[in-house]
Amino acid sequence: MRTVLKILLWLLIALVGSSVLAVVVYRYVPVYVTPLMVIRAVSPVGSDSQQQRQRHPEHRWVPLDEMSPWMPRAVVSSEDGNFYRHHGFDFEQIEIALEERREGKRERGASTISQQTAKNVFLWNGHSWIRKGLEAYFTVLIEAIWGKERIMEVYLNSIEMGAGIYGAQAAADYYFGCDASELSRRQCALIAVSLPSPLKRDPAHPTPWMLRRANTISRYMGYN
Repeated sequence: MRTVLKILLWLLIALVGSSVLAVVVYRYVPVYVTPLMVIRAVSPVGSDSQQQRQRHPEHRWVPLDEMSPWMPRAVVSSEDGNFYRHHGFDFEQIEIALEERREGKRERGASTISQQTAKNVFLWNGHSWIRKGLEAYFTVLIEAIWGKERIMEVYLNSIEMGAGIYGAQAAADYYFGCDASELSRRQCALIAVSLPSPLKRDPAHPTPWMLRRANTISRYMGYN
């Protein structure tokens, strides 16, 4: 039993050490491949054309300062209004989501941009308690080691923005035929609207609801 406990302890140390090392490396090195990219390429979903794009994903890393300044504003306004104030978890939104669930309303997520980034870069999709626990662990690590600007940079380069479309540069090129730096305020808002359902919502061909939602997001983004 003592030998087994020692082995388990060393395995735990190895896992913690390797995870911290990975976070430190990605603090400086671009994230070129994520687990979701691999999963989608191996097991694509959606229509035939979407599956074809997922097998040959589009992704090109660009630094945050080479993106339109409206892009981070758009995702904060749409996805995580308290991003620059919380430390990885928005407990106010979590409580609201739990209360709505107790009242029988439509369930909605309360994941922050930090949590989504941790999941995108280090984990897989799913709702198990093990994955959620690992997500919380990696969220704490990236908040402590990366900081907000790096989290935003990785998020905007790794998030799925359509079938086989990953990151702001690929989305800008595919949907609007421009570079990420050239995205307009409205285009950034439309991309942000699509993020909760990137395989169903097309920023280049928005529905009336998407247009209304984009207008709302645009107002929250400010003007300077």
